[in-house]
Amino acid sequence: MDPRVLLASALLITLPLVTLGYITACYVKPFARCWWCNGKRRKPNRIGRGWHDCRLCNGTGLRLRIGRHIWNHARRLYRDGNR
Repeated sequence: MDPRVLLASALLITLPLVTLGYITACYVKPFARCWWCNGKRRKPNRIGRGWHDCRLCNGTGLRLRIGRHIWNHARRLYRDGNR
């Protein structure tokens, strides 16, 4: 078998599985840990004294996954277009 054919067939099998796994993760668990505060909800102050709430997740430690954000936007567009 040619290496290019093998690589192409591996991609054709792997890519849909990875995509389906991410879609399932977005459906089952739409929120992920915040990458800025690492899910700890607070960041140390710049000077090193004190703490403040994370600006990215508003102190929740969670953020909406990108795939779920895209899904919500598409649903909103569809719903608004069919009213």
